[in-house]
Amino acid sequence: MSSGIVEAALVLADGELFEGEAFGAEPAGGVSSGEVVFNTVLAGYQEVITDPSYAGQIVTFTYPHLGNYGMTSADNESRQPFLRGVVARDVPRRHSNWRSEIDLEGFMVDAGIAGIGGIDTRRLTRHIRDTGAMPGAFGTADEATLRAAAESEPGTAGVDLVDQVTCATPYAVESLRPRGAEPWNIVAIDYGIKTSIVTQLAHVGAVTVVPASTSANDILERNPHGVFLSNGPGDPEAVAGATRTIAGLLGEVPIFGICLGHQLLSLTLGLEAYKLPFGHHGGNHPVRNLADGTVEITSQNHNFCIVDSPVPGVEITHVNLNDQTIEGIRSTTEPAFSVQYHPEASPGPHDSRYLFERFDSLLADHHGAR
Repeated sequence: MSSGIVEAALVLADGELFEGEAFGAEPAGGVSSGEVVFNTVLAGYQEVITDPSYAGQIVTFTYPHLGNYGMTSADNESRQPFLRGVVARDVPRRHSNWRSEIDLEGFMVDAGIAGIGGIDTRRLTRHIRDTGAMPGAFGTADEATLRAAAESEPGTAGVDLVDQVTCATPYAVESLRPRGAEPWNIVAIDYGIKTSIVTQLAHVGAVTVVPASTSANDILERNPHGVFLSNGPGDPEAVAGATRTIAGLLGEVPIFGICLGHQLLSLTLGLEAYKLPFGHHGGNHPVRNLADGTVEITSQNHNFCIVDSPVPGVEITHVNLNDQTIEGIRSTTEPAFSVQYHPEASPGPHDSRYLFERFDSLLADHHGAR
C-alpha cells in the first residue's frame, strides 16, 4: 500500500459498517458495490482476483496477509479482473518473489479495481456466515452514499453475468497431447473460462473457445469430438439460451462441464438450482467420489448449487462432505458428466485431475478410438 492513508468504509445492505483504508484504484464517485462474499484460500489471491466467476462480487480474503508475493502475468486466469473489489486485513507495503512483475496494489490500479484494507475480516466473515452473502458497497464516499449504494445493488440472483465475461470471438489453442495420441478437437463454451482450464483441456486435445451465445448448430458445424462447458459467474437460470444450446448437443457429442457448466448441464437434464447462503469459495473443500469412496481436497467458487432430487437418467457422482451438497453428476443415457468444483486447480494438489483423463476416455469410447 502507498504511504498515504486514505480512510474508507464498507457498508452492507443490512447496515453493518466496517472501517478501513482505501487501496488500489479509486472507484468512480468513491463507491464500489457488489455482492460481498468471502474466500478462505491461504495463497492464490491472484488466481482468485482474475477468476471471471467473481464477476459482480466483492471478495473478502479471510487469510490476513494479502499480496506479499506480488503478481505475475503468467498466473492470470483471464484477460482482466471482473470482480467489483477486494477486502483484506493486512496489505503489505513490500512484496518478495523472483517471479513477481508488479505488486498487488499496482496491479489493481492498472486494472481499475478498488480495494479496502485494514478491515476486521474475521468479524466480516462471521457476519456473512451467519446472515448470508449480501450486497454491499465500499469506498471513500460518505456513509450515507455507501449505504444507499449497498441497498440498491441487485446482487447476483436472477442476473446474467456471463455476457460480461465471455469472449467476443472464437479463438484456438493448440493441443498439448503427446505424439501418437488421438488428435481430439474440443469446443469449449466460454461462460467465463479460466486460463488454467484451457491449459488442462489442451492436454486432451486442440481447443476452440467460443462465445457463450454460440448455437448448438454452429458448434456442431465445427465437427468437435467433444464439448466442454466452462465455469462462470452468477445465476445459472439467468444465462440466456444456455440450456437450449446444451440440449442441442446432448447425444451428439460427449460433454464435460465444470462449475457453472455443471449447473447448466444439470438444469438441461431436469435438475433444479438454488442459491447457497454464502457460497463455497476456498481451496480446502473435501469432496467424496461416490464411485470408489475416495475423498478429494478441492478448490471451489460458486454461489449456486443443484437440488438433490431424483431425476431419471441422472446419477449423482460426488458429494461435498462439509454440507452434503451435490458436487458431480453424470447422465446414464448420454455421454455427459460434470463437477461443481475446480479440478484444474491444485489444492490437493492434483486430486481431481483424473476428470480430464475421464473426458479423454469418454471421447475414446464414444468415437471408438483406443
